[in-house]
Amino acid sequence: MVLLMLAAVVGAIAVTWVLNRTFLEDYYLYSKMDMLDNVFHAVYDVVEQAESESKKASGESSEFSEGFLVDEFDNSGSTEEPVNLILSDLQKLELDVQAIRNDVSILVVHNSNAVYFSTTSSPDTVIYMLDRLLPKLYPGKKPEYNSYEKIKNVDGIYDLYENYDVRTKTNFLELVWNEEESDMYILIRTSVESLQANVDIANKFLAYAGILVAVLVSIGVFFATKSFIRPVEELSGIAKRMSNLDFNVKYKVESNDEIGELGQSINLLSEKLEDTISDLKSANNQLQTDIEQKVQVDEMRKEFLSNVTHELKTPIALIQGYAEGLKDNISDDEESREFYCDVIIDEASKMNKMVKKLLTLNQIEFGNDVVEVERFDIVALIHSVLENSEILLKKQDICVQFGQTEPIDVWADEYMIEEVITNYLTNAIHHVKGEKVIDIRVLRETGRVRISVFNTGKPIPEEELDKIWIKFYKVDKARTREYGGNGIGLSIVKAIMDSHHKPYGVINHSNGVEFWLELDADI
Repeated sequence: MVLLMLAAVVGAIAVTWVLNRTFLEDYYLYSKMDMLDNVFHAVYDVVEQAESESKKASGESSEFSEGFLVDEFDNSGSTEEPVNLILSDLQKLELDVQAIRNDVSILVVHNSNAVYFSTTSSPDTVIYMLDRLLPKLYPGKKPEYNSYEKIKNVDGIYDLYENYDVRTKTNFLELVWNEEESDMYILIRTSVESLQANVDIANKFLAYAGILVAVLVSIGVFFATKSFIRPVEELSGIAKRMSNLDFNVKYKVESNDEIGELGQSINLLSEKLEDTISDLKSANNQLQTDIEQKVQVDEMRKEFLSNVTHELKTPIALIQGYAEGLKDNISDDEESREFYCDVIIDEASKMNKMVKKLLTLNQIEFGNDVVEVERFDIVALIHSVLENSEILLKKQDICVQFGQTEPIDVWADEYMIEEVITNYLTNAIHHVKGEKVIDIRVLRETGRVRISVFNTGKPIPEEELDKIWIKFYKVDKARTREYGGNGIGLSIVKAIMDSHHKPYGVINHSNGVEFWLELDADI
């Protein structure tokens, strides 16, 4: 922009310089000629009026004390001819005004006498002007002080001459009008300077002035464009950051002009893009979650079918075998038939329990069971679970240690936490060994309660600790029916604790395994 502005200024100066050099002299001469034409018509009107008045008073005489006789230039001539043209003081004043206003010399000659010459002209100027008329007044005589050349005849009314005054070495432009009938002459003279020299000087000055103006304009344009470019560069930087999805930066609007409006538009665009991209990200995350959930559901379905098939294969085979035995009357005694029926009932019960647990796990994992948080006594809940398992504990001769009697309140879903404690206790019963001791503890800490269920026996291999929470996963790779478990209980524990957003886990000890969970003591 600075270069364009500078080029425009330099171009304008160059064009002006060329126009000056090419047309200024002609224009100056034309202006002078136009001025002489205007002065001539004004003088002619005055002279014509005076001539008319003189004819009316032809019997009167006039004195021209300030006049010069043309015969002053003719040593043998006579000056006896009377003056017929008379100019009043008012008419002379009017001609003086024209001479002063236009900076010209005016001479009116009638009957070889100088009837009027402008008061601003010196006597020498009048003599030089009269010298100019010698060839017209006295044919055969040549001017002594002038060298002139005719340049134009205007409409057959007057002639224009370029005149060079030998004495003053000055160029003049002269207008000469002659009326032969009355022997009347009007001579108007104006100086014409050496235009070529003046044009050169003017062009030099214009060049120097142009350089100065160009420098000043460049400086001004530089600072002006700097103040204009700064916000544009800032907006450009904001746009680049927006292209990199950075919408934190905003343009500080400081003006109400086009830049300010552009800044407001970019700020609005930034906000809308941020909102749109945020919505797109949310939608993308939701889509990704849906895809992952679908993949997970597919994997769970495959895993579920595989595990359920494995878990149901044995009880179905037993039920089928014992049912066929009963049908074929393999044993006729009543006791054997009772045994067969008990096995069928037991296996059917196991399948029923497994299906119920799978339904419970499915509801928790997919959020169908809403967690209803309430305050309840965790100690009373543990005692209730122990009472329900009392027969099984006595049957396996297991010693349960739980001496807590004072109530301890927690905040959670009582039904779900009962399921967790039941699964922990059932898991401990299935895996208790050695001394056959199950130790249950409830410890209250700051703002929370920690419940742990410990059973004596073999520790869980370290590489298996993170896998025991997976559905149908068993440390026993052969999936034997030694403990009667199906690997669903701990996965239910995981789902319940995740829905509560509370910690849980397992710890190996030298003489057994401890399962634990934590609940809020305060809301």
